[in-house]
Amino acid sequence: MTENVLITICLLLLCTIVFCDISNNEIEQCNLPKKIKDEIASYAPVVEKIINETVYGKYKGTTYDHLADFIDKFGNRIAGSSNLENAIDYMLNKSIQFNLENVHGEKVQVPHWVRGKESATLLEPRYQSLAMLGLGSSIGTPPEGIRAEAVVVKSFDELKNISKKVKGKIVVFDQEYVSYGISVQYRDYAASTSASYGGVATLVRSITPFSLNTPHTGWQDYNDNITKIPTACITVEDANMLRRMYERGEKIVIELKMEAKNLPPATSRNTVGEIVGHSEPQKIVIISGHLDSWDVGQGAMDDGGGAFLSWNSAVILKALGLRAKRTIRTILWTAEEEGLVGAFAYVKAHKNETKNLNFVMESDEGTFTPHGLKYSGIPDVGCILQEILNLFPTINATQLQQPADGAPDLTEWLQEGIPGASLLNEAERYFWFHHSAADTMDAENPEALDKATALWASVAYIVANLSFDMPRNSTDYLHKV
Repeated sequence: MTENVLITICLLLLCTIVFCDISNNEIEQCNLPKKIKDEIASYAPVVEKIINETVYGKYKGTTYDHLADFIDKFGNRIAGSSNLENAIDYMLNKSIQFNLENVHGEKVQVPHWVRGKESATLLEPRYQSLAMLGLGSSIGTPPEGIRAEAVVVKSFDELKNISKKVKGKIVVFDQEYVSYGISVQYRDYAASTSASYGGVATLVRSITPFSLNTPHTGWQDYNDNITKIPTACITVEDANMLRRMYERGEKIVIELKMEAKNLPPATSRNTVGEIVGHSEPQKIVIISGHLDSWDVGQGAMDDGGGAFLSWNSAVILKALGLRAKRTIRTILWTAEEEGLVGAFAYVKAHKNETKNLNFVMESDEGTFTPHGLKYSGIPDVGCILQEILNLFPTINATQLQQPADGAPDLTEWLQEGIPGASLLNEAERYFWFHHSAADTMDAENPEALDKATALWASVAYIVANLSFDMPRNSTDYLHKV
């Protein structure tokens, strides 16, 4: 995860703190004109049709089936790999096969990091192989590896306090898990911070609240003008064990071997398909997820589920003949894991369309049983979305929260004030699987995917077909409609 992404997460967390106490009051104080409430309520039959067809009828299980077929064909799909590009070709062809419109790929230059063989071995005070995964963008070790004594710390402050003992050492971080947005700083900055004190490598406790001795990878960033050192994650269990040994005063010696390489940038593509609007095609509602994944596990949950939720929503709407006033565009982002690379490139290439973005949606924090939406925008956006969500009691998806923090690829747009949403779902177990070998199809559930698809497709269609645009910055706008 890049520094910019980390800063974004911190901003979103700040938004959560600011809004969590007031969002419910804002919704309670909604004063939408009756004609808007009536218009939204008129979509009840459409919502019922989409739910019936997706959850119980012809399209029951299709999101899961499409995803499973894709995952079984391609497995994990790291940026820069031929496997990701083959997967993108597959989705372009599949989009044409299922009658999406204006199907195309948009080229993006992406990082190309290769893991290679790797191992971490505890040599003293006893021998043990340590489960590990190199962190993205890490350099490798010399071929013979790095063998050094280790120090173990719980925080950057503790590292600073023992800075005189760090030179020539491997630094092990056994930081507590607070939340992903807070704890991920250790994965991101461990290497450069340790190197600034003379450390020769870092091993970071995986950023997860629960572990079955499973390491979790992720992107990390080197600071400029600081020596680059190899960095990897280890399991929660091994980090705790090493800390216990260290606190007893035992000498810890670890050998780390990593073949990781940063190759020249490669060309990838964002994958795009549409249902063109029938009367205001220049105005756009985006539904999205990212198609790339880490090179461990299968990328079924992060973010295969979100990508296919968005893709199959468009497929089902098209098959049901539901063409909205505005264009519904599905985007499968590339190179999200390396720092939202595909999304930032898309925003830059489509600056002239920003004014026409009516609403943007992304699912990238699990596709477990849905409970509603998380949104970003002015209070009136929340009022509109709550009226829409009131149409979903049959699948228990009526809840609304702020902010839309499960939509990282939409970061730049949301910061510009474009209204958007992410999926509110039972994501408590999301970071159990995240960036690990456990991210497989077994993390997905067909019924949950059906309900999420019905919600996602319905919301996208309603917003794209309303007689008014989603408001951005005027609280009086809706009363002038």
